[in-house]
Amino acid sequence: MNSIRGTTKEIEEAAKRLRTNLTQAEALLWHRLRGKQLNGLKFRCQHPVGNFILDFYCPSLKLVIEIDGNSHDDRQEYDQFRTNELSLYGYQVIRFTNEEVFNDIEKVLAKIMAIASQL
Repeated sequence: MNSIRGTTKEIEEAAKRLRTNLTQAEALLWHRLRGKQLNGLKFRCQHPVGNFILDFYCPSLKLVIEIDGNSHDDRQEYDQFRTNELSLYGYQVIRFTNEEVFNDIEKVLAKIMAIASQL
């Protein structure tokens, strides 16, 4: 399976800016993922892949974690497009809402671990 290649300097710069301006939900989850805290898995935060910036990415598993904020129909369509595109290249995408992260971070982490153990 091929990889998505060819990210641009603009995408890389945007990812760098996003890393310093995480949403509250992203910051909460990143606090629990960083430094290989989750079963020794290395995650990257706001990582560029092709024309996309992934909220969290585990390169060894091609596992993508996306946190969805308040969504409108057009945003949901774009999120689905991203998921489909990434899936075509062998990435496994998991989506959580802000509310899931805020209300039950342990359940979110358990779901990530369960999916990671199957990859």
